[in-house]
Amino acid sequence: MAVRDEAQRGFQAGAAAYERGRPGYPREAIEWLVSQLSLAPERKVLDIGAGTGKLTRELVATGAQVVAIEPVPAMREQLERAVAAARAVDGTAEALPVGDESVDAITVAQAFHWFDVPRALAEFHRVLRPAGRFVLIWNRRNLDQPLHREISAIIEPYHGDTPRHQRGAWRPPLESSTLFTPVAELELPYEQELDAEGVVDRVGSTSFIAALPDPEREEVLARVRALAAGWAEPVRLGYTTEAYVYERR
Repeated sequence: MAVRDEAQRGFQAGAAAYERGRPGYPREAIEWLVSQLSLAPERKVLDIGAGTGKLTRELVATGAQVVAIEPVPAMREQLERAVAAARAVDGTAEALPVGDESVDAITVAQAFHWFDVPRALAEFHRVLRPAGRFVLIWNRRNLDQPLHREISAIIEPYHGDTPRHQRGAWRPPLESSTLFTPVAELELPYEQELDAEGVVDRVGSTSFIAALPDPEREEVLARVRALAAGWAEPVRLGYTTEAYVYERR
């Protein structure tokens, strides 16, 4: 399946900013995820829509065999530099390049809302072993934080119909699926510390901003740079980390 245009163009152009500016995940969330998936040496896990490997590097640390599936070349190049121990493979959630019942677990970080959910779930079911599990995880921006609100005011006019986790379009087909059973959920506060240029990278890594024509993108980032300069460093951006576990029926 083809990757949406704004994702292909935006993440291709914004891969370096993504690696510099996107947050990782809180230690408690990683420990919970590792426990839920029973990750350990000899276990095989797919990290789908792996991006630059923000979650992949945490999976590798468990000793599990990690295959990172990422369709955007520039993101995959960043991942290969950052997480050499993972095997990075071109592919999409809707057409996974692995065999039937060949993996123990799947993770999806910051990406599931981009997928064609029914097709992705059919593929997850195909490649997972019996009783295999997958985890979805996101860092959701806390829009009650003043800086996040001001950033949103700058970037929202460019959002269009780009898929978004907060809009929840991914939920109904997942909740109605007969292929998987919900197992557990987690929600944790999380804070990212950045300097002003890190805030610019954080915004510049957003798909629909990175995909803008160069002059327009630079104008947006200049406004963000001016905004961030008014905050004491380190700038603290607040998130809620949320995760969901499902088991193969």
